Amino acid sequence: MEPITRGHEEPGDPELRGSRFYNDELAPVPPEKRTWSTYNYFALWMGMAHNIPSYALAASLIALGMNWLQALLTITIGNLIVLAPMLLNSHAGTKYGVPFPVFARAFYGLRGANLAALLRAFIACGWFGIQTWVGGEAIYVIVGRLAGSGWRDSAIIAGQHWTLWLSFAVFWLGQMLIIWRGMEAVRRFENWTAPLVSVGFLILLGYVLVKAGGLGPILHDSGKLGWGSEFWKVFAPSLMAMIAFWSTLSLNMPDFTRFGGSQRKQMRGQILGLPTTMTFIAIVAILTTSGGHVLYGQDIWDPAQLADRFDSPVVVVVALIALVLATVSANLAANVVSPSYDFSNAFPKRITFALGGLITGVIGILIQPWRLYSDPDIYIYAWLGFYGGVLGAVAGVLVAGYWVVNRTRLKVADLYLPGGAYWFTAGWHWRAVVATVLGAVLAVGGAHGGPFPAEGLIPFLKPLYDYNWVVGLAGAFAGYLLLSLPTTKEENREQPGPSRIDPAALDG
Repeated sequence: MEPITRGHEEPGDPELRGSRFYNDELAPVPPEKRTWSTYNYFALWMGMAHNIPSYALAASLIALGMNWLQALLTITIGNLIVLAPMLLNSHAGTKYGVPFPVFARAFYGLRGANLAALLRAFIACGWFGIQTWVGGEAIYVIVGRLAGSGWRDSAIIAGQHWTLWLSFAVFWLGQMLIIWRGMEAVRRFENWTAPLVSVGFLILLGYVLVKAGGLGPILHDSGKLGWGSEFWKVFAPSLMAMIAFWSTLSLNMPDFTRFGGSQRKQMRGQILGLPTTMTFIAIVAILTTSGGHVLYGQDIWDPAQLADRFDSPVVVVVALIALVLATVSANLAANVVSPSYDFSNAFPKRITFALGGLITGVIGILIQPWRLYSDPDIYIYAWLGFYGGVLGAVAGVLVAGYWVVNRTRLKVADLYLPGGAYWFTAGWHWRAVVATVLGAVLAVGGAHGGPFPAEGLIPFLKPLYDYNWVVGLAGAFAGYLLLSLPTTKEENREQPGPSRIDPAALDG
């Protein structure tokens, strides 16, 4: 078992508590409070994976022309690939008890870490908005089935029924109340909903299978792409989108593994959790969407809209209630916890975990998630593809810095103290910034399609965009190592310790 560190980073240390880069929520979790078990991590992944956007991600591949086997292979390969950097970055959370933005300080600097943290945070805000929109949409359908046409046919305001806006607002408020109660409330909610979140999807699948006459018609659907060149054109960007879906968590899993009882527990929980839960939801989504095509002659990739086609009000209500719970569970864990820490990291003395969650919720509305979710092409190629490439670059720096340059050794106190080992130049580490920009430009400089020009933002980089996440990670990883080569040996031999504090930095 990996030893858990203890020492100058104790939360009661007056030198740490006086630093403007410290607050109680960013402080290392003491060993006695690192109590999460294998089941907690498995339940966390079940809660995060079993939600409407996860379903829509798999279903959108059917809408893009894949058959059930092509879609399942794409999703499974993507999840196995993204699991690797996720486990690599998770290690530091359990070993040192620190959240992602504090971990990032070791490579970007105490101030520079905000670059990585806020990139992650704003993307999480977008996801929070998307999850809240689809959860509100499910509530709108449920109440519509119970209340009748008056609810469903209400007046249109800003392009949507006002009752849909109301459902969105109610769903948003419910999540804010939970996050305001803190991280422990999130953990309890995950444990309670984890065994239930599969129920709604299984009800949808069962209903479709009965109506479609079993699996036969579904499994014999060959899709629109075949196995030739048309499939491979779609496969690469779709695979990157599958990876990008969880690339956010591949960065900020230390936010959760900092509570882990051991490396073995958190790794086992994640290895059991991510591939199995995502494969399950993929199978359900693929079969349900394919069955919907058999029944209705079109690919309906939004489960709330598909359920709204069903004849039985009981099936619709029970299924969508389960899906609403699933979406709350996923949204809190995947899209509120991380930005709450990230915004708190930017202003540790002013923004608490709960206030960071409120900021996330507000930005999630301002991003206008109903536009991001409106079309599978935009959802996969523009939204997932672009941010996946950028976050892949951040992951490349973290993996290279922690595992290769630092060899998993961190000076925890210096993560909070100006003038220490991670102060670098005025709180910024230029090597990490340059490597991140390099990886990101290589990954998304050739962005094309959707809102981007057809020839690509930077035309000669266009071929790389189909492999955006891999290019971003590899480019930043290699860039950081190359930039670190001249100084790695010297810095490992002579890093300043916590006693070398710059008084001016403390006052700044």
